[in-house]
Amino acid sequence: MKVYMLHHPHNLDKNNLPPLVMALGFFDGVHTGHQQVIRAAVEKARNQGIKSAVMTFDPHPSVVLGNTHKPIKYITPMDEKIKKIESLEVDYLFIVRFTSDFAALEPQQFVDEYIIGLHVEHVVAGFDYTYGRLGKGTMETLPFHSRDVFTSTTIDKWEYEQEKVSSTKIRHFLGEGNVEEAARLLGRPYEVKGTVIHGDKRGRKIGFPTANVEVDEDYLIPETGVYAVKLKVKNEWYEGVCNIGYRPTFKHPDEHSLSVEVHIFDFDHSIYGEEVSVKWYARLRGEQKFDGIDALVAQIDKDKQAAVTYFAAER
Repeated sequence: MKVYMLHHPHNLDKNNLPPLVMALGFFDGVHTGHQQVIRAAVEKARNQGIKSAVMTFDPHPSVVLGNTHKPIKYITPMDEKIKKIESLEVDYLFIVRFTSDFAALEPQQFVDEYIIGLHVEHVVAGFDYTYGRLGKGTMETLPFHSRDVFTSTTIDKWEYEQEKVSSTKIRHFLGEGNVEEAARLLGRPYEVKGTVIHGDKRGRKIGFPTANVEVDEDYLIPETGVYAVKLKVKNEWYEGVCNIGYRPTFKHPDEHSLSVEVHIFDFDHSIYGEEVSVKWYARLRGEQKFDGIDALVAQIDKDKQAAVTYFAAER
């Protein structure tokens, strides 16, 4: 898959691009609904004997259009999104830098410069896709703005249990720790990447050593609690139990930082500094405080057995 990073105004010459069928969307999560759109574009391109493409945007439009100063967390940060889109056998990916100038484009300008101007012969997008300033362009206006240069396909609402599958819904499920429902909408377990760093070794002292994972900062982290997870290190997946919780920081005890600690079953290797992936399968319980070490150890053992039972049932 060939990847183009575009900053408005782009300088790509359509004569240097093949005819394309292009899927349009932000595609955070590349969930089952997004996959319908992208696969439709890939299939249409194959049927027409031309190349398939996806156009997405970076950063999230709310960063530019919203008035919040909080950093946006993603279901699939850009590197992960690129991999997921490539796995769907797309030929070209256009990542458009979403800026104030780009957001100010009138719908016709967007179509002229970013669809017609990129040699697109057919567009595929979801029923609720919008484009141009204030989202004034819709799939209903697209045939008018096409200037009869390209055609389009609108993908109907993709539902799961009578509800639209959306990134917003997946974020909601992750925010309440419901990783199983999130996985159903994603079509796969939710996954984050990070690095194993040194912690305070408390788990090792009580017989449950943990990998302290510093999750890459762009990822959305599920609600606090204890989960059945799998951790990938050195291309091998291991089952385990993970605690997401807040603990006092060393420098400022009144401040609390989020920790992600994974106890890996039947594993006794030093993996500090390793890049790892964590997949979330089931939330076992919420975050708790304990009266002492004995109560904590007893609960961790119960959590481990619950995760072992969960994975045994899944096999």
